[in-house]
Amino acid sequence: MKLNRFEITSIVKFFTLLFLLLLPLTACGEDSASVVGITVVPHHIAENMRYRRSRDSSLAAKVQVFVQGPGLPKTFDGKTPAELLESGEWAWHDMASTLAPPEGAITVWTFNGKSSRWGVGESFNLVAEGIRETSIDISKPLRWISAATFLSRDGNFQPDTICLHLANDTDTPLTITGLRLWLPKSGATWQVLWPQEILPVASVVPAMDRGFVKLNTEKLPLTYAALELKTSEGSLWTHLRIKRETFDISGGWVNDTLTQEPFLKLLSHLHVNTGQIDHISGYTDNPALYDRYPIKLFNRLWPLEKWDADEWLPKIHAVEFIGEPQFGGGKPMPPQEVFDKLLPYRISRLPTSVTLSDERTWRWYAGLSDYPHYDAYRVVAPAADAWREYDRWGGERIRWGAPLETIGDMCRSLRELNRPVPCAYWSQGPHDGWGGGLLGGGRARRSPTPDELRSQAIHAISSRITSLYWFNLSLKSLLKFPDTWEPIQRIGREIRMLEPFLLEGDAYQFERRLKEDGMPDWDLASIVSPSAAVLFANDTSYIADAKESIFKFGPPRATTFSFRLPDWLRKPAEVFRIDADGIHEIEWSILNEHVTIKDTRTLDAMYVVANEDAVRTGILQRRQGAIDHEAINSIDISTIRVIKP
Repeated sequence: MKLNRFEITSIVKFFTLLFLLLLPLTACGEDSASVVGITVVPHHIAENMRYRRSRDSSLAAKVQVFVQGPGLPKTFDGKTPAELLESGEWAWHDMASTLAPPEGAITVWTFNGKSSRWGVGESFNLVAEGIRETSIDISKPLRWISAATFLSRDGNFQPDTICLHLANDTDTPLTITGLRLWLPKSGATWQVLWPQEILPVASVVPAMDRGFVKLNTEKLPLTYAALELKTSEGSLWTHLRIKRETFDISGGWVNDTLTQEPFLKLLSHLHVNTGQIDHISGYTDNPALYDRYPIKLFNRLWPLEKWDADEWLPKIHAVEFIGEPQFGGGKPMPPQEVFDKLLPYRISRLPTSVTLSDERTWRWYAGLSDYPHYDAYRVVAPAADAWREYDRWGGERIRWGAPLETIGDMCRSLRELNRPVPCAYWSQGPHDGWGGGLLGGGRARRSPTPDELRSQAIHAISSRITSLYWFNLSLKSLLKFPDTWEPIQRIGREIRMLEPFLLEGDAYQFERRLKEDGMPDWDLASIVSPSAAVLFANDTSYIADAKESIFKFGPPRATTFSFRLPDWLRKPAEVFRIDADGIHEIEWSILNEHVTIKDTRTLDAMYVVANEDAVRTGILQRRQGAIDHEAINSIDISTIRVIKP
C-alpha cells in the first residue's frame, strides 16, 4: 500500500507526539536509581609504632556506597575504578563485576582509598548509569555502627541473634527505631540485596556516648547483607557477611601431629579448638578421633562444593590461604589481587580471613576479608617495626624485644580500620625456630616467658578481639617450652569464663596511664556488653632486665583504677575481679559515670561490672565447665615426649 503525503505527515506527527509524551518517562527511567546511603571508615596510623624509615603518611578512607535501583558505576571524579587503581589513588574496589539491581533492590559499591585525595574532608563527583550525577562527601562519621556480631542461641551454625553497638559523637541523643536487613535471594546473587521486614527497636544512644541493639531473629543465611539501622537522624548503613561468631582458640603448625591422641588431648587441655588445617588423612576422616577431639578448619577449603556443606559448616573457622600478603615472599601482593583471590568465596557460606603483619600499610587492606587478623610478636621474633627505635625504658634501647603494649596499639588500629566486623590476633606462644644473631640481641631464651606470653595475649583480648591464635603450638615447640602450657591454659579458661561478654561487647574506653614522672604505669581498657562490662588493667611498669634480656614485672602494688561506664551500666549490682582461679571481691564505688576500684595488682587485672546476679553465676558455671574439660583431657608429658610426627 502506497501512502500519500497527507497520510505520511499524519503518521510523523503521531509518532512525534508520542515521543514527546514518553520523553518525561524516559528521562525518569534514566535516573531510576539513587544513592541511599554512604558509610565512611577513615584511615589512621598507630602513632606509637616506630620504624626505621618514614612511612607513607597519607590517609584515605574505605567508602561504601549503597545504591537502590538499576544503577551501574562509571566514573569517580572523572576516572573509572580501574584507572583509580592503576594511578595508585585507590587500593582496591569491588566494582569490576557489579550488577545493576532491579527496582526495589540495592547493591553496594565499595572502594578503599590509598591517597589522601580520598580521605576525610574530600568529596568526589559520581557519574553512574541510571543515577543523576551527584557529589558525595567523604565526611568524618559522627554516628556509626561500631560493632556488628551475629550469635546463635542454640549453637546452630546459622545465627539467630544480632548484637549491634552504636557510636554517637554528637551533642544530641540518637533514637533507634528499627533495623532492616537487606539480603540476597541466593549466594550466587550476593551483590543484589532485597529488603526484609523492619524489626522494631526502641533504644536511645546518649549524646557523646555509645549504645547497643540486641535482637532475636529467625535463622539468618550465611551470606553478605546490608544492615540499615533506622534512627532519628536518618539511616545508618553497613555491609558485611553474616557469620556466626564464636571465640575460637587456634594453634599454628599443629597439622603434622593431629593423628596422635596424646597430642590432641594436650591441645584440648589448653582449650585449643582450631588449627590451620583442612583435610588430614586419619584425623578429619576418622569420626572416632575427630568427634572426640574436634579442631575447626582454618585453611584454603577448596573446592567449595566439598566444604560449603551443612556437614562441615559447624566445623569451619574461616578460609585463610594467602599467607602474609603485605610481605608476599619479598614482594607485597597488591590489595586488589587479594580481593580477586577471595572473590570466588563470596558466593559461598564460608567467611574469609587475611593475615596482616605490617601496621604501616595494612590500612590499604582494610575491608578485604570477613574476619581480619594480624600477627606481630614482641620478643625475639621477626618484626616490621624497629625495636631499637623505642625509647621507653629510661633511655635504654634493646634489640631483643619491643614494648608489649604495642600489641594493644596494633589491635585497636586493625579494629578501627575494619569496623564493624570482629577481628582476631595471632599471639606469641612457644616457638622452636627463632634463631640467634641480631634477632636474639643477646637474649638466651628464644621464646616468651610465661609473663611475656600472658601480657601480649591480654593486651589483645582487652582490645576486643573475638578469636585468639597461638603461634605456634607444634609438638616440638610445646616440648621445648613446657612452662608456657599453664599460662596458655589459664588464658583459655579465662576466655571461656568471659566469652559471652567478649562476643556481645564492643570496645568502649582506652586510657594510657602514666606515672608522675611520665613513665608508663597502666593501660586501661573496657569492653561493654548488654549485661556486663569487662574492665582490663594491663601493667606497663615492667622493666627490660639487662642481665637476662627479658621483660620483668614488679611485685603487686596498691593502685586505684577509674573506668567510665556506659549509661546502662552506671548502677551495677556488683563489681568483682576474675581470673582463672575464680571470682575475687574488691573495693569499689560508683561516682557519676565512673566506677573506681582499689586493688593491689601486677601484670594485669580483669574486673566485671554486672547488672544482675546471673552474670556472676554464669561466669562460675563456665569456669567449672572449663575445669571439667581440662580434667577430662589431663595429660602426662611423658606420653607427649614419645610421639613421632
